[in-house]
Amino acid sequence: VQLVESGGGLVQAGGSLRLSCAASGDPLNNYVIGWFRQAPGKEREGVSEIVFDYGSTQYADSVKGRFTISSDNAKNTVYLQMNDLKPEDTAVYYCAATYGTNVVVELREHEFDSWGQGTQVTVSS
Repeated sequence: VQLVESGGGLVQAGGSLRLSCAASGDPLNNYVIGWFRQAPGKEREGVSEIVFDYGSTQYADSVKGRFTISSDNAKNTVYLQMNDLKPEDTAVYYCAATYGTNVVVELREHEFDSWGQGTQVTVSS
């Protein structure tokens, strides 16, 4: 599966953005899709994930209550709605996929096989 992220940009603190992860080459059934982010000088960290067929989700503590992950079967796309953005949310955001499971997995890089190219999110104070 090929993944393409979009929707990043520059936003003021307290603002919102919606990221999209569009998949091609394979329907996302039987996939878990994750969102990760990497800030300059920091390791990549897991943000959220969704089991595409069942809608089960998981969030990092740092984004709970502010970010919402969702999926659109017809568009083969996963979204990350980000509200109440903070400067510390500034990072390159990546979506990633792992195949063959219908339960949430550990939100770590090694659990995911396919990656998009990333989209930059910058939150100004």
